[in-house]
Amino acid sequence: MRKYLAACMLCGVLYTGTIQAQNDYSNFRQQTSRIQALSQTYPQLAKVSALTRTKGGKEIWMITISNGNPASHPAIAVVGGVEGNHVLGTELAIGFAENLLKGSTTDSIKNLLSKTTFYIFPNMSPDAMEQYFDKLKYERQGNTTITDDDRDGKFNEDGYDDLDGNGKITWMRVESPLGEYKLHPEDPRVLVKADVSKGEKGKYMLYQEGIDNDKDKQFNEDGEGGVWFNKSLTYKYPSFTPGAGEFAVSETETRALLDTLFELFNVYSVVSFSSNNNLSTPIAYNPAAANQRIVAGYLEPDAKVNALVSDLYNKVVNLKDAPKTIPAGGDFLSWAYFHYGRYSFSTPGWVIPKVKPDSARKEKAFTVEDATASYLRWAAQQGISNTFTEWKAVQHPDFPGQVVEVGGVDPFVLTNPPYKLVPDITRKHTEFLVKLAAYQPEIDILNVRTEKAGGGLTRVTLEVANKGTLASNAKLAERNYWTKRLSVKVQTGNGQTVISGRKIQLLPALDGVSSQQLSWLIKGSGKITVEAGSPTTGTVKTDINL
Repeated sequence: MRKYLAACMLCGVLYTGTIQAQNDYSNFRQQTSRIQALSQTYPQLAKVSALTRTKGGKEIWMITISNGNPASHPAIAVVGGVEGNHVLGTELAIGFAENLLKGSTTDSIKNLLSKTTFYIFPNMSPDAMEQYFDKLKYERQGNTTITDDDRDGKFNEDGYDDLDGNGKITWMRVESPLGEYKLHPEDPRVLVKADVSKGEKGKYMLYQEGIDNDKDKQFNEDGEGGVWFNKSLTYKYPSFTPGAGEFAVSETETRALLDTLFELFNVYSVVSFSSNNNLSTPIAYNPAAANQRIVAGYLEPDAKVNALVSDLYNKVVNLKDAPKTIPAGGDFLSWAYFHYGRYSFSTPGWVIPKVKPDSARKEKAFTVEDATASYLRWAAQQGISNTFTEWKAVQHPDFPGQVVEVGGVDPFVLTNPPYKLVPDITRKHTEFLVKLAAYQPEIDILNVRTEKAGGGLTRVTLEVANKGTLASNAKLAERNYWTKRLSVKVQTGNGQTVISGRKIQLLPALDGVSSQQLSWLIKGSGKITVEAGSPTTGTVKTDINL
């Protein structure tokens, strides 16, 4: 009963902490103000620092939350702004920090921060994210690095054009007998691909709103917005593709984050917010991929951990409608596991809810599933407006004599919920991260026994135990130089000698709630000290009288 009441109090604190005096997402200036306020309000628990500045002049902030020495506790890294058009991800990262600190007066959060460190990187794509607040709103992913995305020797020569003058880049449909798209059968505002295998014929070609400025028969393929953070990392780096950059980790902000993480040996798990999703649906174990010379799939113990954490996520957040995604390469989710060697989890945080047709509105069940149609139906039932631009005919220089209309669903709305939903989404993800921290590996020394062996010798036997739910580190980390292994050290004094057993030894990963027995034969008398631990588990010592 006490545990139940404590959990209720915690949830109440977390929910209260999400209430903010704002009605829309925060721009970079507002984010900076919120972040700086944390270290000013909670100077004993929160430290704010800037890793670097982007070419656009925006700081990459890092928030460290811990009670005591941050490096002495196992840690979770939380990363937002993984994708520039995913404004929700940054809001969740900052909101988590705010909620956690607002709850720090409770015993549960005090205890949590006394043994767990959180490193929060709220926004890895600040240059791209600002497009959400710009006069011309479009879904931008790249930073301000100038790139030649179509590799024609010119830079930023074919950007976005606002043909209807509404300050938003939406879509452009062109009537054509060669079109691939037709009207959605239940919602004529929406276009879906015609199924040629069923004898269907298209009526429209579909493009992003714009003009072919460089006359290469492509639209908006080389505009402002250079390198994507979530496409420019080292695992399966997609060379020579737009947004990937000239080489992996080419950007100042990307390099700064990776350099920082490689120095944070106590990080055992990375949680990021992006379209990549292995939380509502875990990544399954694939023996063929996992056993390749260059590992391309989760190792079996790590896949089991992914499934375990996914189950926790679905119980707390209940994002069951989220689609399964396959990372495309160069992404942060994959890098954090395959090249950083940590448990890596990612979620979009919100997806378009599935809704039943409203008979009062004379809605019919969809015969063709489509994200835009689903969103518009859900938005109508929720009373959400101003997220769709009605189709409007325009004169287009690239399609003389053809019917061209501009309109469609507005930018950002398919991946970012209305802000009024964000506080509750943040509360749920805060609760998930707190409960995930309760799973962390925790080392201890148990069942110490001593036995006189004659001749001044003592047999010392004990168990090094992991009391946490998660293993002491990911299984893949055993192949990684950047993860420190679990070490056990015997500290002897004058006149004491270790006759058998290693004085210093490294152990393989200890599974959750498991132990390994160790034994030494020691000559001498008095007291020895045994120390066991690693940065990802914490360290414990015990004194043993011979």
